[in-house]
Amino acid sequence: MADRGRAWADSGGRRWLPPVVLPALPALPVLPVLPVLLVLLALLGPLCAGCGGPSAGDAATAAVQRVLDRRAAAILRHDPAAYAATGTRTSYDRLRAVPFAALSYRVTGLHRTGDAATADAELRYRITGYDRAPVIAGRILRLTAGAGGQWRVASEKPARKAGQQLWDQGPVAVERSAHGIVLGVGQSRAALRSYADLADRAAPAVTDAWGTGWSRRVVVLVPDSLRGMAGLLGSPASAYRGIAAVTTGETGNAGAAPADRIIVNPVAYGMLGSLGRQVVLTHETTHVATRADTTPATPLWLSEGFADWVGYRATGRTPEQAAPELRQAVAEGRGPRQLPADRDFGFASDATKLARAYEGGWLACRMIADRWGEERLRAFYRAVGAHRQRTGAVEDAMRRTLGTTPEDFTAQWRGYLREELS
Repeated sequence: MADRGRAWADSGGRRWLPPVVLPALPALPVLPVLPVLLVLLALLGPLCAGCGGPSAGDAATAAVQRVLDRRAAAILRHDPAAYAATGTRTSYDRLRAVPFAALSYRVTGLHRTGDAATADAELRYRITGYDRAPVIAGRILRLTAGAGGQWRVASEKPARKAGQQLWDQGPVAVERSAHGIVLGVGQSRAALRSYADLADRAAPAVTDAWGTGWSRRVVVLVPDSLRGMAGLLGSPASAYRGIAAVTTGETGNAGAAPADRIIVNPVAYGMLGSLGRQVVLTHETTHVATRADTTPATPLWLSEGFADWVGYRATGRTPEQAAPELRQAVAEGRGPRQLPADRDFGFASDATKLARAYEGGWLACRMIADRWGEERLRAFYRAVGAHRQRTGAVEDAMRRTLGTTPEDFTAQWRGYLREELS
């Protein structure tokens, strides 16, 4: 909202000047008084329009803001009666288990029709022990005014094009562990515990591969369906069919962003064996750990390949076992000529093409670890991410940390694929 202008008046003393004799001037015509006053009033009218008290719209917005302030405070105090006094308590029963460190609403717009109103609001919240900065989400609230004019919340939903919050989908259950917190809807306690156990194995594995310079804790969200996963991401379900999990977060941020969320597709995840589940969660946890060093300069073959390298690092899986699609292509003489492009990692891509992109990125990072060492692989990742833009980032990082060029690296990678997959 723009700042209001301020009028200032000088209340200081007067400064007296010696008299000045002016030459005589010709007489000016005398203007009629009434037209002049009308002109002045027309000019001053818009300026004085805001000189009175607050408008009815401002008063209603302030009243709705007070209701939402009380509603947020009731959540933080775990006070269902106070929450119910502000309107429907359906949401309270769904989110009461979430350990909020902070939660607030800010009204950004109000559309009133008689005793009903729709409020646009910005929801901000932090989860205790995980979020260094608030998660921010657009919300739409429908309100009604009672006989006494008191506003009450009738419903709340995500703003247009905004993702759902987990509690929009049902009552949230919480399972904590040493290295994570798992929030789920429609999941058994045993299922949530299994995700927590996976997180407790993933975080130390990532720390061993990447280092200690990250929070070493993760937030895992487990909806009850593929549709629920897509709802959290604000995308159609078709975009994530067959994808076991994704990680959301702000890249290239050294700590001001809220904690990343690992969002699970329970359908695809449930089709994996125990090893596959661990590899996937370790992969996603790697994205959390490397977030501050992952920037727009980082190609997806590196960020996804590194995450897969960490995921497979301690499993003993060979390239022939972990890269079946690429192995087949190499065996048929259709091996890739270039490193995977970002577009090859699109979830809407052909499943075989997508698998080959991930496998190719993994083997590129595995080759660096094998031939240059793990420390150089970590240094290369950070060197690429230190650039502000993509152009020249990989070339410069390869020259400085690996002593090679993209052309030579690609040639080595193609040979490595033939060696490892033939």
